Amino acid sequence: MQSELIVDVQPKEVTIALLEDSRLVSLQKEARNISYAVGDIYLAKVKKLMPGLNAAFVNVGYEKDAFLHYLDLGSQFSSYSSFLTTALEDKKHQPSVSKMKLLPDIDKHGAIADVLKPGQELMVQIVKEPISSKGPRLTTEITLTGRYMVLIPFGDKISISQKIKTTEEKLRLRQLIESIRPKNFSVIIRTSAEGKRVAELNHEMKTLLQCWEDTVARAQKATAPSLIFEEESRIVGVLRDIFNPSFESIRVNDPEVCSQISKYVSLIAPERSEIVQLYDKEEPIFDHYNITRQIKSSFGKTVSFKSGAYIIIEHTEALHVIDVNSGNRSKAANDQESNALEVNMRAADEIARQLRLRDMGGIIVIDFIDMSKAEHRQKLYEHMREVMANDRARHNILPLSKFGLMQITRQRVRPALDIVTSEECPSCYGKGIVQPSLLFTDTLHEKIDYLVNDIGAGNFIMYVHPYVDAFLKKGLLSIYRRWRMEFGRKFKILPDQSLAYLQYKVLDHNKNEIDLKEEKDIDSSATKSKNRAKNRNKEE
Repeated sequence: MQSELIVDVQPKEVTIALLEDSRLVSLQKEARNISYAVGDIYLAKVKKLMPGLNAAFVNVGYEKDAFLHYLDLGSQFSSYSSFLTTALEDKKHQPSVSKMKLLPDIDKHGAIADVLKPGQELMVQIVKEPISSKGPRLTTEITLTGRYMVLIPFGDKISISQKIKTTEEKLRLRQLIESIRPKNFSVIIRTSAEGKRVAELNHEMKTLLQCWEDTVARAQKATAPSLIFEEESRIVGVLRDIFNPSFESIRVNDPEVCSQISKYVSLIAPERSEIVQLYDKEEPIFDHYNITRQIKSSFGKTVSFKSGAYIIIEHTEALHVIDVNSGNRSKAANDQESNALEVNMRAADEIARQLRLRDMGGIIVIDFIDMSKAEHRQKLYEHMREVMANDRARHNILPLSKFGLMQITRQRVRPALDIVTSEECPSCYGKGIVQPSLLFTDTLHEKIDYLVNDIGAGNFIMYVHPYVDAFLKKGLLSIYRRWRMEFGRKFKILPDQSLAYLQYKVLDHNKNEIDLKEEKDIDSSATKSKNRAKNRNKEE
């Protein structure tokens, strides 16, 4: 199976698409200025206690108070609290975790009021991003994640990923980590540590330890609430979790981000550093790799798959509901039972892909087509477990109920990715009346005239729908060629599949979008004449 990673970097967000055999299986969007992301560490202040929930609401600076449950304090909260109190009282000297004596674990059945009080300052980590009307969810059990391991202060355990199967390798890694692990720190060994040398593991251990010390130092200087730790590069943080040395290629359309990713890949897999390549063509990167089309067809309420069958996906506050329909299948089997099994098996493949693609979490209920044979229901259950085996998110699948429903719980740490595939008319903005499409070329001509002659723009690119692009460039003496002769070679027109039929956008030579609002760029003829006269006088 050929895996590729395509990274589309835009001014406000970064989108990472994972392709397997050129088929989109995962899509992650990260705002470049995102706050309250999973893994961020804050110095926060307890706002109020909720004994009925055995939890506290904590002020981390978000519009909604964050939620901290008693069970999320961690068993080593006494040691953590003692360390943090010492650090915040004496801000000139940083205490050492390795030199302190760990206190007994707190009672797992205890009460929140016994260990916290309003106004108390805490060092907390985001474990679940704000979703819907809820604020972030927190933990005081701080974890620092690397490529090969996770470092946890105030502990004394070594845990190994269950995906590492061989007993010899588990024993080797346990002995290596035990020899380099600092005192009073727990370590979780990740799957990617399999086969790694002690020098690589030791280097990452020191890096994570330095991150911890820097975070404590920032907490000593900060005033709650404030951010005291986040990933150096959000993009590299996302890549760290999904990168696989088996990737055939990683394509990035931004030189700076490409350099960051290349440096990271060179560090963790030097022999694979050549797979990171800069995409520098003017065609949008997602159009070039046919990702835009797959996004349009894969998101939305109804998703079709093989032979006319389709699934309908509905979202509620509490759960996601998926309905499987056979549709008007042209190659249906002779009997209804076999037909139902075939549709359900193919639907299971698509549903597993959709869960990863949309990052759907919480409770998912699937209404498969009814099957009367018990062996067919068991076969479908086993097939769903098999196709979801590659899903990195923790999940649990229950067999079909007597009503033909399958229930799945899937780890949710951030909102489900919801991409609206329907397009608002860019000409009427939902009013239902548009200008004649025949005159759309006149509108584009006016925009280019305004850009070239009124504001003196040059080397800009106008993106239009592929159908419009084909029309403008049709024939030997095309409209596009005539415009280039009229205005000079100061612009290009290129297709963009993400645009609606009568929509366009213009990027300057720095790839910043030029705002062309109607009230801004439609001047009276008198005003245009004055502007042109001024330009001629300047030239003379």
